Amino acid sequence: ALKKGKYRGIGMSNTISGVAQVNFEHAEVRFDNAGGITLLCGAMDHGQGHQTTFRQVLSDKLGIDADLIEYRYGDTDKVTTGVGTFNARCAVLAGSAVVQAAEKIIDKGKRIAGHMLEAADSDIEYGNGKFSVIGTDRSLDISEVAKVAFQKAKLPPDIEPGLYEHGDFGSDAGPVFPNGAHLAEVEIDAETGKVELIGYFCVDDAGTILNPLLFDGQVHGGIVQGTGQILMEDVNYDPENGQLLSGSFMDYAMPRATDFCHFELVTNEVPTKHNPLGVKGVGEAGTVGSMPAVMNAVNDALHRIGAPQVEMPTTAEKVWRAVQERSGI
Repeated sequence: ALKKGKYRGIGMSNTISGVAQVNFEHAEVRFDNAGGITLLCGAMDHGQGHQTTFRQVLSDKLGIDADLIEYRYGDTDKVTTGVGTFNARCAVLAGSAVVQAAEKIIDKGKRIAGHMLEAADSDIEYGNGKFSVIGTDRSLDISEVAKVAFQKAKLPPDIEPGLYEHGDFGSDAGPVFPNGAHLAEVEIDAETGKVELIGYFCVDDAGTILNPLLFDGQVHGGIVQGTGQILMEDVNYDPENGQLLSGSFMDYAMPRATDFCHFELVTNEVPTKHNPLGVKGVGEAGTVGSMPAVMNAVNDALHRIGAPQVEMPTTAEKVWRAVQERSGI
């Protein structure tokens, strides 16, 4: 690196964070009288992939095709309640609420199916989208049971018509702690002070991984967001009149794909026992790991040449001045 006029540094961070299990999260599963199914969730999706993840959770639980599940969110006329999407809480709370609602659907469905198949509730099992009499080949598809659920005359007297249930999973279930180890490698241009991220490696434990592609996307996005704050993002005010000087993206630098190297991500799945999915949350994993790792890498490079440490954001000018101070210029 020195032969190329670069100062190389390596930084590492070991992270553990808590998930904001504030209040609860709400989900509803509703069948209609034609056998169709709708999942409603109170947690708002703004890029995390809730629709994909929660439909997948419900699909796995009920054994039905995820493409058959209609998903609704963000409409208070249809979704009765919801707390919010923040602090990596949604897979933990909303995902578990989906599981709760699905389990209630199965329990009620067993009673209806038992009545339809003339069998005791205890003799009914559920799997792969069907209610079956244990030890026989007699079964009913869940869509068939759902249709009958809306016909009061065909139901036992103690069962209310309809097949719709809700889940409310709350903070009393116990804490979860996603954790990880991140390592960043940077090079500083000796002449300009520009910092380049040339290597990034991380291992993250977010419990059970529900969707590997979305998991990777969350970590990658977090790395970019955290690194952006370390290398370039800054809010500046005029010291004399308080005027914001970086009020637009013309003045406030944002990270772009060309600013980054390839990320090497390894997962370490250690499911938690505090929720039915075993998830710990991944929404902030990349951010909390990348910020100290990249900051440590920059200061490691400066330390190796005897230059003073800098604080974020490590802009080219700030790093260049630190290099000059070391050089006595």
